[in-house]
Amino acid sequence: MNVLGRLFVASLALLLAIPAGAGILVLALVLDPVAGTWITAGALAGLEGALADLSAGLPPEGLALLLAGLARVLFWLLVVPPVLVAVIGEILRLRGLAWYGLGCGLLTAALPWLGRGAVRPGSAPLAEARLTAILFLAGAGAGLVYWLIAGRHAGPDEPRRG
Repeated sequence: MNVLGRLFVASLALLLAIPAGAGILVLALVLDPVAGTWITAGALAGLEGALADLSAGLPPEGLALLLAGLARVLFWLLVVPPVLVAVIGEILRLRGLAWYGLGCGLLTAALPWLGRGAVRPGSAPLAEARLTAILFLAGAGAGLVYWLIAGRHAGPDEPRRG
C-alpha cells in the first residue's frame, strides 16, 4: 500500500480508536463504584465553586479553569497514547496485536504515574490501583480498535502465493 493510503487508513483508525478509548473510560468510570464516588465528589466540588463565584457576582473562572484542566488531562490520556503507539508501529511496521493493545494500555496507565513522579504520601493505594486498571482498559481498547483497522496491515506486504 502506498504512503498516502497508509496515512489515510492510519488517520481513520485513530479517529475511531480515540473515541473508543473515551467510551471505554467513561463506561468503566460509571460502572466502578469507587470511581463513581470520586467523580461525584469532584463534580459537586466544582459545581459548588462555580455557584459560589456566581453568587458573589464573579465570573465562573474556576469552572473554566477546571474544564481546561480536564480537557488537557483527557488529551494526554486519550489522544497521546494511541497516536504515539500508532506512529511507532507504523515506522517499525509492527503488526502485533500485543504491540497495539498492550503498548497503548500500558502507556495510558503509566502516564499519571510518570506525570507526578512518585507515590503521594497518604494516598489510597486501592483507589489508585483501580484507576490504573481503568486507564489500562481504556488504552488497550483504543489500541485494539486501531489494530483492527490499520495495525494488522502495518508490515511489509506478504508475497502472493499462487
